[in-house]
Amino acid sequence: MNGDTGAHQTDRPPTRTWIAIVTLGLILSAACSRSNNLLLGRVEAVVGTHTVVVTDCYRTSVPPPQRVADGTDRFMPCKDADVLIRREELVVNGRSYGRLGTSDAVLVDHGIVSIK
Repeated sequence: MNGDTGAHQTDRPPTRTWIAIVTLGLILSAACSRSNNLLLGRVEAVVGTHTVVVTDCYRTSVPPPQRVADGTDRFMPCKDADVLIRREELVVNGRSYGRLGTSDAVLVDHGIVSIK
């Protein structure tokens, strides 16, 4: 005899554990998308012809960029990040950062502005 009692244990976690894992995964995937990652505090949007990324912005819902005047687009995902692109001039929180190239991307990382 091999000592087998007929009772088999599996290495699988209980069903409740699987349900919790799947539920957590769904919640995290809902909070994280290309345009808004709540866990990392990162939001992204296309403003005019430019991709703008803002970090340190923890919001569940981010307002989309708006065309506020002819040739002027505004993206204000957080109270402390106001991105304005007026005829290709970048203005963040009232400070001008010069002209953007046609396909330049903008990063506002904890208040520090970079153009790529």
